[in-house]
Amino acid sequence: MTQYTRFAIYYAPPPGDFATRANLWLSEAAPHLPGLPRPPADLTAAPRRYGFHGTIKAPFRLAEGVTPQMLQADITALAAHLAPVRMAGLRLEILKGFLALIPEGDDTELLALGAEVVSRLDPLRAPLTEADIARRRPDRLTARQRELLARWGYPYVMEEFRFHLTLSDDLPTEVAQATAATLGPWFAEVLPQPFEIADLCLFGEDSTGRFHLLHRYPLTG
Repeated sequence: MTQYTRFAIYYAPPPGDFATRANLWLSEAAPHLPGLPRPPADLTAAPRRYGFHGTIKAPFRLAEGVTPQMLQADITALAAHLAPVRMAGLRLEILKGFLALIPEGDDTELLALGAEVVSRLDPLRAPLTEADIARRRPDRLTARQRELLARWGYPYVMEEFRFHLTLSDDLPTEVAQATAATLGPWFAEVLPQPFEIADLCLFGEDSTGRFHLLHRYPLTG
């Protein structure tokens, strides 16, 4: 796995109707559904790069002396310690200008899962560079988010963690609303009920900036 420049821990849906439809939407072959204000390719450039996923631990470089094999071993041990998280379902929302699916119901267990993954794997993460910090636009973050960025390498962790599955780029309000009106019914029939996170997915970023699913680690704690 030395060909990957960064790694991330994501949720990715298991094979099935939900995964098929979501991956189709973020593919070059996405259908131009009636009612869409723009072609799908003009709505999904950013999420296509990362693939359909929910971030649990954001992309990071390995610390000096840490190998991919060490990372895999630690994820295996962590997954054996953690239990699956189950929530009522998913719903489509517009979040700060982009479309996403977010969980419904009490998110206490989901927040605890995110905090555990971030903290337990953080010793494997290389420190942020100045360029890394600048990319997070610290001038737009709250004081607490800047603290989290400095401590954990990402501003949206711990109590700031908001799990979501991104479906679009940042869009103008009217475009986002029209897209949501079309995508909502298209996704509704395949959204999982309940929604469950049953494994941790290790992704790797290749030299072109695209992320690939490398392995699933079942949560068996």
